[in-house]
Amino acid sequence: MHRFAFYSGLLLCAAALAGCQTTKQPAPDKTIKTSSIVAPEGKQDTIGGDAAEQPRARGFAKQHHLAGRIMTVSSIHDIRLQDKEVILSFDDGPIPGRTDRVLATLDEFGVKGAFMMVGEMAALHPELARKVAMDGNAIGSHTYKHDNLAALTFDMAMAEVMRGEAAVTKATGVDVNFFRFPYLADSHKLRAAIAMREMVVMDVDVDSKDYFNTTPAAVTKRTLDLLHKRGRGIILMHDIHNRTATMLPTLLSKLEAEGYKVVTLKFKKPAAPTVLASL
Repeated sequence: MHRFAFYSGLLLCAAALAGCQTTKQPAPDKTIKTSSIVAPEGKQDTIGGDAAEQPRARGFAKQHHLAGRIMTVSSIHDIRLQDKEVILSFDDGPIPGRTDRVLATLDEFGVKGAFMMVGEMAALHPELARKVAMDGNAIGSHTYKHDNLAALTFDMAMAEVMRGEAAVTKATGVDVNFFRFPYLADSHKLRAAIAMREMVVMDVDVDSKDYFNTTPAAVTKRTLDLLHKRGRGIILMHDIHNRTATMLPTLLSKLEAEGYKVVTLKFKKPAAPTVLASL
C-alpha cells in the first residue's frame, strides 16, 4: 500500500512539472493593416510548412563570417559591389512578428540590412521602426502609402515622398537617407528631385519575389539562382511576409557557405557644389 502511494505521488509530481513547462502559444499575427501593401498570406506561408527552412535551435552560438565591408555612399552610383558581395534590402515594413524575426536573424549572422519603410507602417509601429534603426541598419523610406508614383502628377508624387520621409524620420528618430520607388516605378525627374533631398535612390539587382504566395524554400532557390547569374547585387526582400522571415536563416547560411559577404551601407552627405566667387 505504501509503495502504491509512493509511485502515485511520483506520477502526480511528473504531471505537475510537465504542466509548468508548457508555454502559451502566441496568437495568430493579425497586425497587418495596410491592405494596399500586403496580400493575404497563404496556407503555405506558415512556420511549420517547411522544416528545412526553420530557424536553427539557439542551443549554442556559432561564429559567423558573413559580414563584409562598410560602404559609405552619397548616391546610387557609389554602390559598386565586388564579386560575391550583396546588400540585403527589405521593403514595406515594419510589422511585428515578422520584422523583429528578420532583425533577430541579421543579428545572429552579424550583418546589417537596408530597410525601406512605408511611412504608414512606421507610424503604426514606431517602437519596432526605432529598433530597426538602433540595430545599425540603413534606414530608407518607401513613400507613405506605397502609391505608384508614376501614376501621380509630379507634385502629388513628391508630396507622397515627403510625407513618407517625415513619418519614417519621426518613428525611427534618425535621418532617412535612402529611398526606393514602390513597384520600382520611377522617372528621371522624380529620381533627380529625391536626390536633391539628400536621399540615395535604391535600385534592385536580385528580386526575390517573396511577395508571391509560395514556399520559403522556393523564395530561397529563386534568390540564389538569380544571384548566381549576377555574382553580386542588391537583393530585394520584404520584411512583412512570414515566408521571408522563415527563409532568411537558410538564405544567409547558403550565402555564407558559398563565400558571399554582406555589405553594410552608410550614408555620406554629398559635398556642396563649389561656388566661384565673382571677381
